[in-house]
Amino acid sequence: MPQLLPVNTEPRDFAPAPISDAEAAAMFRAVLNLFRHWQITDEQAATLLDLPVRTYRRWKTSRPGRITRDGNARLSNLMGVHKALRVIFREPQRAYAWIKAPNAAFGGHTALDVMLGGELTDLMRVRRYLDAERGAW
Repeated sequence: MPQLLPVNTEPRDFAPAPISDAEAAAMFRAVLNLFRHWQITDEQAATLLDLPVRTYRRWKTSRPGRITRDGNARLSNLMGVHKALRVIFREPQRAYAWIKAPNAAFGGHTALDVMLGGELTDLMRVRRYLDAERGAW
C-alpha cells in the first residue's frame, strides 16, 4: 500500500532572476519587429519605451545601449501584449490591427492610445486586460 508523504506548504521567498543584457537586447529586437507590424511611428515607439526619440532611432539602427530595469519591464509588458493577442486571434493581421481599434473597455480609445500615456502602468493596464480576456488570470 502506498504511503502518503507530507507536502511542504511553507511559503518560500520568490526571487526572480534578473534579465540579462543579452535577453534584454533580444527582447528589444523582438519589440522592434512588433512595432513594424503595428505600424507605429518612431515617436510613438520612443514613448512606449520611455526613450528620447534620438536614442530610440540610434538603438533601432545599431545596438541598444544599457537597458534599465524600467526598460526591461516595458519590453516584457509589450511582449506580453503581443503574446496575449496571438492567443486571442488566430490570424496575425487581426492581432496586429487590434492595437489601433477603438475599444469600449478603454472608453472608446484604442489600446495604443492607452499605452501612449507613457507610464509603465499604461502598458500593464492593456496587458492585464488582454490576459483577462484570454483567461490567463
